[in-house]
Amino acid sequence: MEYSILAESLNKMESTTKRLELTQHLVELFEKTPHDVISKIVYLIQGKLRPDFEGIELGVAEKLAIRAISKSSGIPIKKIEDEYRKGGDLGHASTVILEQKTQTTFLVEDITVERVYDTLFKIAKLGGTRSQDMKMKYISSLLNDATPLEASYILKILLGTLRLGIAENTVMDALAIAFSGNKENRKKLQYAYNVSSDLGKVAETIATKGLEGIEEFEIILFNPIRPMLADRVKSEEEAIEKMGNEFAAEYKLDGERVQLHIEGDKVELFSRSLERIESYYPDIIEKIPKNIQADNIILEAEAVAINENTGEFLPFQELMHRRRKYKIEKAVTEYPITVNFFDILYCNGKSCIDLSYKERREKLEKHVKEDEFAKYIPMKIVKNQSEIEDFMENSINAGSEGLMLKMLDKPYQAGSRGSHWLKLKREYRNELGDSLDLVVIGGFFGKGRRTGNYGTLLLATYDEDEDTFPSICKVGTGFSDESLDQLYQILHPKVSIKKNPRIISDMEADVWFEPELVIEVVASEITLSPIHKAAFNEIRKDAGLALRFPKFTGKIRVEKAAEDASTNEEVITLYKGQKKVAHDKNLM
Repeated sequence: MEYSILAESLNKMESTTKRLELTQHLVELFEKTPHDVISKIVYLIQGKLRPDFEGIELGVAEKLAIRAISKSSGIPIKKIEDEYRKGGDLGHASTVILEQKTQTTFLVEDITVERVYDTLFKIAKLGGTRSQDMKMKYISSLLNDATPLEASYILKILLGTLRLGIAENTVMDALAIAFSGNKENRKKLQYAYNVSSDLGKVAETIATKGLEGIEEFEIILFNPIRPMLADRVKSEEEAIEKMGNEFAAEYKLDGERVQLHIEGDKVELFSRSLERIESYYPDIIEKIPKNIQADNIILEAEAVAINENTGEFLPFQELMHRRRKYKIEKAVTEYPITVNFFDILYCNGKSCIDLSYKERREKLEKHVKEDEFAKYIPMKIVKNQSEIEDFMENSINAGSEGLMLKMLDKPYQAGSRGSHWLKLKREYRNELGDSLDLVVIGGFFGKGRRTGNYGTLLLATYDEDEDTFPSICKVGTGFSDESLDQLYQILHPKVSIKKNPRIISDMEADVWFEPELVIEVVASEITLSPIHKAAFNEIRKDAGLALRFPKFTGKIRVEKAAEDASTNEEVITLYKGQKKVAHDKNLM
């Protein structure tokens, strides 16, 4: 397939922020794509080469790309850097530079999607002393034969700066329309994606085998399953109203959610956002296989830092000391953990997700043996408010955040958030009723002691229906000097000159970020706002919801994807739960 077709489609997509237009451009692209190339196209439009859980990263620095452009074009590096500074987009700068190309290539090889993909894959696999020279050679070989537009999008994919605002849901909409003629079939694609976490494989299957192939998708060991998520409730009364007369209550631990895939001595670990995390938990890799009484198994657990002397659970931030590149052995010793199992998704070659919670819990306790390192999350079947309150106190006293409440007769809904699981935290009982996990979408430069950092951040909720991130507040309090430095290091590489189309905000930030980082915030209350866009028009016409006096708690939720952040629906629920909502006069 000619790469020019993809480049022209990407150019169209970059010029719009409307989801319907983006979907239509994708449909047209998929209809032009040969079936054996469709998976490569799907990965490339997301700026990747393989599904995230495989951990394949291109790792190309801007300086190397600039040298490759110079080598290909004959234009001095200084001139390329000057052009880059004008717009802050090296892909765009390369278009301008290559139009001035002084070198002539006599033997031009066709640029195809397959050639670009395979070359990028070779670059990603390179390592060692001569890897930088080889990377530049591969990049230059593509740029030599590319048109300026093609070169622009080769570089944007290489550098991770392709900003289309296309999420998985939009891709699945387009796939359903292109290969089944009906957008409603997206639900079938969603299930296939939820159990495989591989959108390229989903695309290839529907293109080659149709919906029949999609319906045959099964769980595969060592391919992570997208986790089931929970709604939140503010009180025991609300929980009973939603859950019925009898349900399970589990401790809600303040740790890292881990999905374990085990066969014999082979263990692979995935985070909540499906990142490979074996390097952070060598103790899990070493110790857990002896606790497993099955040929193969997929389990969910919370890895929680503990006080070795008392056995008490420690806060999540203690666990984050393990997320380091070096001296991990020392971190494992200094920050010991327990692995607390709460679900089983696959066992002895068979899926367990269609079993009820009660059946899964029984199966979990049958196939996993407890010891000092591996434990079951404490669980109790509760039937009334007093039993919930008693179990909540036990949970808090053990160092947990609260409770997870789960319907006994419901299956595991991979990749879904719903009322079959609810979370009830201690702070849900205050006036606001919650801490919120919000997405960082913009930043404002700091002044005084915050000069050189982002002094204030613009935050958003997640709108599940529109697959967007509407603004809900600015936060500038609660930051220590250390956290400001840490956030700057995380956010600076995510800076985008152009606002991502999935960000919905009338407020103009000094800089925009790709909506990826999630942080925890508390606030005094939720108010109506004519400025912010969270739940816009849901409570009152021409008004959204905003947080009053928001404060950063110090928790950077690195284990959460942006789509796992607090949703509009959750914020609406909290707003309605506040006292005297009808008399809210705090318009921002």
